[in-house]
Amino acid sequence: MRRVVITGAGSLNPLGANVPATFAAMKAGVCAIGPLTCRDVDRLTVQIGAEIKDLDPDAHFPRNSIPLLDRFTQIALVSAREAVAQAGLNLTEEEQFRAGVVLGTAGGGNLTVDDNFRTVYQEGKNRVHPFVVPRLMHNAAASHLSMEFGLKGPGFTVSTACASANHAMGQALMLIRSGMADIMLTGGSEAMLGFGGIKAWEGLRVMSRDTCRPFSRDRTGMVQGEGGAVFVFEERERAMARGATILAEVVGFGLSSDASDIVMPDRDGPVRAMRMALADAGLSPDTIGYVNAHGTGTAANDRTEAQALAEIMGAHLPDCPVSSTKAMHGHLIGGTSAVELLACLMALQDGVLAPTVNYTEADPDCPLDVVPNHAREAHVDAVMSNAFAFGGLNAVMVLRRAA
Repeated sequence: MRRVVITGAGSLNPLGANVPATFAAMKAGVCAIGPLTCRDVDRLTVQIGAEIKDLDPDAHFPRNSIPLLDRFTQIALVSAREAVAQAGLNLTEEEQFRAGVVLGTAGGGNLTVDDNFRTVYQEGKNRVHPFVVPRLMHNAAASHLSMEFGLKGPGFTVSTACASANHAMGQALMLIRSGMADIMLTGGSEAMLGFGGIKAWEGLRVMSRDTCRPFSRDRTGMVQGEGGAVFVFEERERAMARGATILAEVVGFGLSSDASDIVMPDRDGPVRAMRMALADAGLSPDTIGYVNAHGTGTAANDRTEAQALAEIMGAHLPDCPVSSTKAMHGHLIGGTSAVELLACLMALQDGVLAPTVNYTEADPDCPLDVVPNHAREAHVDAVMSNAFAFGGLNAVMVLRRAA
């Protein structure tokens, strides 16, 4: 079976406009959650979120192309440019047919939908912009990446709610392993911090009105964010032959369905996904030195995930740090597990574990080493990243230090 490595990483998220800035913010324990600035925020019950503050479309895109690009596509393009530059990709025409893109998103062009509902229903207009459909479609970001970088191999979008990016990266891994591609751009992006997106999430009654405190006894719910990350996955022998810097090896992927409830988490599904990912990686639980948890900050998710981790890790659980970076960058929905994979890369590359910030009080139902409030230095050789979505769809990635 062909081995797959990461040779490039890029991100635009509430913590930073690139990967170095994101790493620095994670090491400093920055919390990017603050007051929302979206239109009609005064009509929202939940008025906090993790926004990207410095995305100026004019600084990144020709003015005539901006009408084609919803914010989630802009995030994906900015992230991909950084990843491709770091990887040093310069594909020949022949290589373009062996390169593709798989991205995850839950809402696609959600802000475009929101804006045009206003146009039609609130403002009473009978026409919308002719590019509304190309902006809002879920595959828009993947298509724009394929066009910008000449990726003529496999290309599609995965939409599995909060596990979208992990599912997308798992598909990219399998495409390269199978020999259908040599290089894949993969990850996820999301931009739902508009009035409609926040109002919809309010209806679920899982949102915090103050901040996100995963695994903390006094947690009050999740906080929504926006952003994403894109990675260059590459067949290992090809990467080595061209002298690319290898950031990490992608060694395991596991996925499962709870087949239980549309919103309530179930322990069995996450257990099976983690077990499958470890088996795929050929690693035992005691070799995992860090877990980036799904860790949304809701009581149901945190306790269920803690139970699942206890079942998988067994006696190793007290010695395995488990943090949730959602307390810093918010829940980025379909893009969140892509940004969370950056925390895993940071652990492998820099030997620093991202903290669970805003942590105040241990929950006896979550007996985890959550790396509370401050980053920690640690040498780890293998890491695991969890994503457990509404609808009971679970996806787990395992990375290993580059050999």
